[in-house]
Amino acid sequence: MAGQEKRIREPENKVWQTRHHPQTDFEKRLAEALEELFADGATELGQLVERLNSAGVQDEDGRDWNEQSFRETMARRGG
Repeated sequence: MAGQEKRIREPENKVWQTRHHPQTDFEKRLAEALEELFADGATELGQLVERLNSAGVQDEDGRDWNEQSFRETMARRGG
């Protein structure tokens, strides 16, 4: 049993797994939309941006996405 105890470690939280605040409505909408897009086969940044805009999922300021605004939003959120 002692050998097994040595192998068991406490889980390590990664930066992208921890939040400093509750998820906002915007973050929830974006996460749900991205999950759907990934499930639908979107893998490239251009595809994601195009499909978010087509689905009417806008950025926090109510604007359509572009690749740069998407990158900046993900960077601010640790993604």
